[in-house]
Order: sequence, then C-alpha cells, then structure tokens
Amino acid sequence: MTEILNRTDHDILHAAAVLRAGKLVAFGTETVYGLGADATNALAVAAVFEAKGRPLFNPLICHYESADAAFADVLASPLAERLANTFWPGPLTLVLRRRAACPVAMLAGAGLETLAVRVPAHPVAQRLIAALGRPVAAPSANRSGGISPTTAAHVLAGLEGRIAAVIDSGPCRVGLESTVLDLSGPTPFLLRPGGVNVEALEAGIGCQLSVVSHQSEALRSPGMMLSHYAPRLPFRINATGVHPNEALLAFGPPLLGAGLVFQLSSSQNLNEAAANLFEGLHWLDQNAAARGLTAIAAMPIPTHALGRAITDRLTRAATPFDN
Repeated sequence: MTEILNRTDHDILHAAAVLRAGKLVAFGTETVYGLGADATNALAVAAVFEAKGRPLFNPLICHYESADAAFADVLASPLAERLANTFWPGPLTLVLRRRAACPVAMLAGAGLETLAVRVPAHPVAQRLIAALGRPVAAPSANRSGGISPTTAAHVLAGLEGRIAAVIDSGPCRVGLESTVLDLSGPTPFLLRPGGVNVEALEAGIGCQLSVVSHQSEALRSPGMMLSHYAPRLPFRINATGVHPNEALLAFGPPLLGAGLVFQLSSSQNLNEAAANLFEGLHWLDQNAAARGLTAIAAMPIPTHALGRAITDRLTRAATPFDN
C-alpha cells in the first residue's frame, strides 16, 4: 500500500525519513512527478529501476538543493556555472563529469563517468531534498516507457503498491521533463529538449547546439529511449484527419469526426499545451475504450519554443517498442 502524504512540514519530514530508510517516495516537481530515492544508497537506487521496470543502462537525474551542492559532486565548467546561474532552480539538467569523491551511487549514472544533475524549482522538491540532506535520484514516477505523471493520481495509477509513499504536490506547472544538456566534453550537446527552450539555451551559450540522436549506442542521459511516454492504445502524430476508431489530442480547433477529444490548447498556446500534454495522454488512454475507440491521433504541433519538446515527446510516444 502506497502512503499518500501532504505538503505539510510533518509529512515532508516523514518522507525524508522514508527516503533515508532506503525506500521510494514520489514527489512533485515543476516538470513532472519524480520517483525519488536517496542517490547515495545503491540499494535504494536499484529499487527505482525495479519499481519502474527501467533498463539499468538508462541513467537517472540527481536532484540537488542548490548549485553549490550539485557542483560539489560534479566538475562544473564556467559554462555550466553560467547556465546554472541563469536557469537554476528550474527545468534544466546538466550532464557533467563526476568528481572522484562523488558519493552518488554509480548505478544512478548507469556506471558512466558522468552524472545528470539539476536543481528543481518546486517548493515540495526543494523542502524534501533539504530535509534529506542528500541528493535525490528521481526519474519520472511512472512505469518505464509509459506516460509521465503530472498529478499524484497518475503516480498511483502506475506505481500503487510498488513504492512507499507519494507526496501530493498538486499539478505540475511545466508538465514536460527538463531539458538535458551534456557539458561533459568540449562541445555542448542537446540530449533532450524540455522545459527550458532550446532558443534560450543557445542565447545563453552563444552558439547553436548540436543534437545527440536517441539511437546513439550509449545512453548519455535519462529520457533518450526512442520509444517512451507511450499510451497503451496505438498512437499516431501529425494527423490532418481522424479515423472513425480514433480519439483526438487536439491543438487548436479540433479535427472533425473524433469520437473523443482532449484539447491541449484551444488558443494554440505552447506553454498551455506543454502543461496539459501528459494529462491529455493519460485521459485519452483511460477513456477512449469506453467509447469503443481503439487508437489515438494527435494534431500537428509547431516546432519552435516549447513545441520542440512537445513534438519530441509525441514522436517517442508514437514509436513502437522494439522487443
């Protein structure tokens, strides 16, 4: 049975004690809900992979109370420090080389010499990490490959009984995972678009970012699995028409003929669409079958600003698993 906690000081301290005991606690961030473990406890980190059904070669993001705390565990370049000053706390993850004395379990970084770190902006996440006094390894709090959770109810739908507790932190403000930037070498690489616009990052860096393919041989960060964020029903993107058996994920005026519609943003506001994306995928996946529908179609999304990250998630949701 998974314990449901509130945002009170008492429950935050209790959640920190649960983490300290090596158990798992889901909590809200500004991006999506994270499935937290004490990042310095290898057994607790292993439990994250088990609860999610996540491949052990797929590294986790470690969440810190501050940039100073993060940079005590990884080697920060001047560029990393500049980006941290601009975007932390916030939805940016930096992949940097581990320090020799880094206490984070090697499993959290999938055995690599690098570690993905960020400082979340959500007050619940900040208070929980501060109460624990250690970094928290926290991928999205869902079964691996499934739709990321943006409410406590989403977490329970996938992980009830698999984790010790979830802190009901309210709905996530951004609703998309963090942008992941690899700064471990001389050239910055964009590993995953997300809550920080790529255009804003490029302005801060002063150059255009190179992009690493999801198909690369070694996964260098979380969220690079090609098939990810997938609903259970067959899913297609860039739909310009709707089949009779399909529900619709709409962006702007809905296409005619859908048996069920979830509207990401009637005004075609990309920030609103990002915040609603995973809620919409969950809702359509749960309700389409009751209408006799057997698939989901998504309307096209512009690929500028947050649209790039939304399109990334939709593309991977539409990619079948290669078993």
